[in-house]
Amino acid sequence: MPKSKVRKKTAYTPPADRKTPVKVSAAGPSPLPYKIVMFGLMLLGLAWLVVNYLAGEKIGFMLELGNWNFAIGFALMISGLLMTMKWR
Repeated sequence: MPKSKVRKKTAYTPPADRKTPVKVSAAGPSPLPYKIVMFGLMLLGLAWLVVNYLAGEKIGFMLELGNWNFAIGFALMISGLLMTMKWR
């Protein structure tokens, strides 16, 4: 069987029309108030749900809200969770 011919590869040269990448300065860590609000929202949502389960019938405004208590508790927790995407 005949031996295959070996192709010589030319050196890669990038096109001239491409721009050089811009270096983005590294952002520092998140400030302390951001972390406090983030964790505070998650804990407040959890506390809202726990209080709703344990004493929701004894608290007037929570009784009036009914099933909206679940929406409020989960909205608080999810907003804190969404803040973690910007946490550094």
